[in-house]
Amino acid sequence: MEDFRFFDADNHIYEPPEALLEHLPAKFGGKVRFLRDGKRDVISIQSRTIDYIPNPTFAVVAAPGSFARYYSANNPDGLSLREMAGDPIRPLPAFQNDREARLALLDEQGVDRVFVYPTLANLVEQSVHDDPELTHAIIHSLNEWLHETWSFDFHDRIYMVPVLTLGMVDKAIEELDWVLERGARAILIRPAPPEGLRGHRSFGLPEFDPFWARVQEAELPVCIHAAHSIIEGYVQLWEPDGVTSAFNRSAFQGVAKGHRDIHDAIASLICHGTLTRFPALRIASVENGADWVAPLVHALDRSYRMEPQLHAEHPLDVLRRNVYVSPFWEDNLRAVCDLINVERIMFGSDFPHPEGLANPREYLEQLEGFTDDEKRLILHDNAARFVGPARK
Repeated sequence: MEDFRFFDADNHIYEPPEALLEHLPAKFGGKVRFLRDGKRDVISIQSRTIDYIPNPTFAVVAAPGSFARYYSANNPDGLSLREMAGDPIRPLPAFQNDREARLALLDEQGVDRVFVYPTLANLVEQSVHDDPELTHAIIHSLNEWLHETWSFDFHDRIYMVPVLTLGMVDKAIEELDWVLERGARAILIRPAPPEGLRGHRSFGLPEFDPFWARVQEAELPVCIHAAHSIIEGYVQLWEPDGVTSAFNRSAFQGVAKGHRDIHDAIASLICHGTLTRFPALRIASVENGADWVAPLVHALDRSYRMEPQLHAEHPLDVLRRNVYVSPFWEDNLRAVCDLINVERIMFGSDFPHPEGLANPREYLEQLEGFTDDEKRLILHDNAARFVGPARK
């Protein structure tokens, strides 16, 4: 049997409160607080309690893979995520702040390399979108902690991915240069129009070109990772009293949210011309699944056939040239490959999150019917091409 190499495009840590607080400038003191509310810990930002992550200190977490049946749409008994999770566990040091332990865990799992993303960062931009200066300060504080604790490139195997917020372009370029100087191998941005001093706007518009020019010059890949969704505001127009937790939602929220945010983020980079003006950019959709790909392919093709004069090149050519996708393990992988090419698909386990796989190598089970060459591309080679060689 072929012994495949594994490059996991979607790993995580559970960062502690000090990741946001330790390097936050004194002038923002009190803007971010971790509090006790009855029997649970909560995070308060600008005096607003944020419920998106129900246990933001990660004192205990659900075991890796414990939500697998839910996300594979195999929940006939209607169990809640809390019921499905069973007894919580205390996160291992390898899940929090011990890079040597994480490296040993990779060896134990049989995984060569990983992109690793913070978890708590997912709620920051949506929670403080109306204060771009504070957003940048929190994100930089987090990046300092990530670099100090993990480094951005540990033994060319663990690539901790720093976060960039694009609300103020000059600040984003400063942060980009800061992480590049410290060896970042990729950056993370949120699939949403950033909010700056003049409100929201697409990061595909020409005013962001100085940022994208610097990214292309540095040959730095960009991971657009799922986060607290901007679609939340739209859903609340339908359900004003609806819950906002990532793990407790109504039937309507589950249907209405979908993956519109990543669909529109990729559409903006194509339709606003960013990926034509900067054709060497490498963009990856991570932890957004792949259900959005078919509707986007249809919409882009229809737009070109209706109004080709609006596009400098065929938008599907751009999609297939510049965009990589890390589907959920439960997605129809063959269908996604048929839409955008097997050379743009990267495996991601979401380990150690409960909605991911208990062991990343279990992903191989989803590749039944693929050739060995295709498996090698999906499990390792595509991600290796995406990250590229280490910068000199």
